[in-house]
Amino acid sequence: MKSEPDVYSIDTLKSEGTTHWEGVRNYQARNFMRDQMKIGDKILFYHSNAKPPGIVGLAEVCKEAHPDFFAWDTQSKYFDPKASKENPIWQMVDVKYVSKFDSIVSLDDLKGYPEIDGMLVTKKGSRLSVQPVSKEHYDFIVSLRS
Repeated sequence: MKSEPDVYSIDTLKSEGTTHWEGVRNYQARNFMRDQMKIGDKILFYHSNAKPPGIVGLAEVCKEAHPDFFAWDTQSKYFDPKASKENPIWQMVDVKYVSKFDSIVSLDDLKGYPEIDGMLVTKKGSRLSVQPVSKEHYDFIVSLRS
């Protein structure tokens, strides 16, 4: 899961403990959350639009997909006039903090490991804020910071 550190950082998640992963407004990313993310699933927390961008820690799904109620809030930056309680359109999961890495696994670092060949975040133009990661890729990345 990607977030810009000035919007929502791993440190903010650590401080809060848990959060709604609201504001996803891409259908493919929403579908990944809605259809694939289950309680207990592990998350690589990625800071995008950072220098350097990369994986900064770990989180875990603590509540499966449910309607993103920010889409109904006219005061929210995530408001969508097409969404309603009857037709929520957008979903979110809740995540909890697990750990912060001592050092970032940068995007450049990731691209240099043949062990994670094919990982979506390393592909040119891959901008989704929520992307699936194979167990093998997850385990390899975690092993870099263990």
